[in-house]
Amino acid sequence: MKKLVIFDLDGTLLNTISDLGNACNYALEKSGFPPHPLSAYNYMVGNGVRKLMERAEPDADSATIDRLLAEFRAHYDEHCIDLTRPYPGIPELLSTLVSHGVAVAVTSNKYQAAVTKIINHCFPEIPFVAALGEIPGRSTKPDPSIVFAALSEHPTPKRDVLYAGDSAVDMETARRACIESVGVSWGFRPVSELRAAYADHIATSPADILRLAGIEQ
Repeated sequence: MKKLVIFDLDGTLLNTISDLGNACNYALEKSGFPPHPLSAYNYMVGNGVRKLMERAEPDADSATIDRLLAEFRAHYDEHCIDLTRPYPGIPELLSTLVSHGVAVAVTSNKYQAAVTKIINHCFPEIPFVAALGEIPGRSTKPDPSIVFAALSEHPTPKRDVLYAGDSAVDMETARRACIESVGVSWGFRPVSELRAAYADHIATSPADILRLAGIEQ
């Protein structure tokens, strides 16, 4: 049985796309740029909020990106839990893992303050051993530094760790960290992307993650 499951946040544990898209559109419109359909944000998120701004307005210069980022954060800090919800079965998955003695952690490219607020709101009963987001001085995924930081907070042999995410970024992160990966089919990116990124496994339901963790239901 695995001893630790590390989860991506957006698109894996939580459907955050509406709040992310609304905050980005707010920032764009404040600066006179056209908004995007919310569905377009599935392919813009995943590499941190600055990269999101750059993808949302690719012709913007660095100063404009700074302004967009400030507007985004001001809005998102206030509205990041308006529409964000766990995917079906996720609270039960986390509770079952913990009840079987499997530790759970989060590693996200979302900035740390938002990770902390959202985790505390959506999963107040789950004792995450680490809930890590983007901080200055630490590279974002697919650099595996954040995974190593989680392992530092909860030391676990890599053979006993499973990493779950919804994108190629997550699968590459797990591969660089030399950790077994599972791509989830319910997130922001298609299964074809996960397979192309060499996911070790594909989960079509939270029950698949329990099975991969060595818990039979």
